Amino acid sequence: MSKELIKPGTDNKSAGLYKEVGPRGGNVNNARTVRIDQGDRLPPTQKPGNRWIKK
Repeated sequence: MSKELIKPGTDNKSAGLYKEVGPRGGNVNNARTVRIDQGDRLPPTQKPGNRWIKK
């Protein structure tokens, strides 16, 4: 089961922790982890093309 890759700026996702990953879901150096509340927008990633994945 693969997890959904979510673009930066997406809103109305479930509350929780999200980790920054590469364009195809791989690890990135100094990956950021953010906590969002219901209805919040995911922040920009460090590099264009990176995505967010729910932890």
